Amino acid sequence: MSDPEAFHRRMSRWNNRRLAPATPHAGWQDAAREDAEMILLEGAFVERMRQDAQPWLKDLPTDVDGFVAWFENLLGKGPGESDPLFPWLAEEASYEEMRWFLLQEVAGEAGFEDLVAYAQVKMPTRPKLELARNYWDEMGRGNEGGMHGPMLQKLADKLDLHPIIEGTVWPSLALGNTLVAFSTTRRYAYHALGALGAVELTAPWRADHVARGLKRVGVGAERKYFALHATLDVEHSRTWNEEVLRPLAADRPECIPSLAEGAVMRLMAGARCFEAYRAHLWAEPLRQSA
Repeated sequence: MSDPEAFHRRMSRWNNRRLAPATPHAGWQDAAREDAEMILLEGAFVERMRQDAQPWLKDLPTDVDGFVAWFENLLGKGPGESDPLFPWLAEEASYEEMRWFLLQEVAGEAGFEDLVAYAQVKMPTRPKLELARNYWDEMGRGNEGGMHGPMLQKLADKLDLHPIIEGTVWPSLALGNTLVAFSTTRRYAYHALGALGAVELTAPWRADHVARGLKRVGVGAERKYFALHATLDVEHSRTWNEEVLRPLAADRPECIPSLAEGAVMRLMAGARCFEAYRAHLWAEPLRQSA
């Protein structure tokens, strides 16, 4: 891809437009033409990412226990795991450096609850029930004050963050675009479940470091979003692996490669984000691959 920044900005604007609730309008045919073009571009992008992920999948087990163990072993060992950025955020980053990091994170946030809602369509009963429980937790179990999305927005408001596509590094946009592609395209439905499971598996370590960094620079109750995910996602990951991945691998073994690819692709997209963040914050060189 010759210009990943331009591509992912365009993809992000398209996702913002197509996912926003709307009413019937005169320009719907133009929008449908854009959708047709962008779906092909999105598919080509995902297929390139699938090829990039293959080195991580050479020894993928095909039995249920082996696959679940392989998946859990991504914790600490998968792409982007234990990145040095996060101890630095916890221990050294200034208030303004934390603000810049969080601006990128908020801009790339695709909305976990919406991704789960898309991903559960037509799934078998046992995984669907776990996805429903996960969604209900994301929604604060019916309590507005406990909803995770608004919780993150409160932090953004506290830090006066106003994310825009043009002010976001392209790997952060690419991460959001990847997750939206998985959850809205049914041929990548199992990729979505692998990717979202990888988020639950790996988020606690990073969230804990961010929460510690926010506390150190003086952010109070608004850091709750990260403090919560440092603990809650441990249990979410356990139940996701047992109630989503394990039954799917047992009943539909043909989906194991897709579950695994989705997890690795999500972690690879995160690793590119961390590299881009370090390039900005530490003045490190940045690769230009998509």
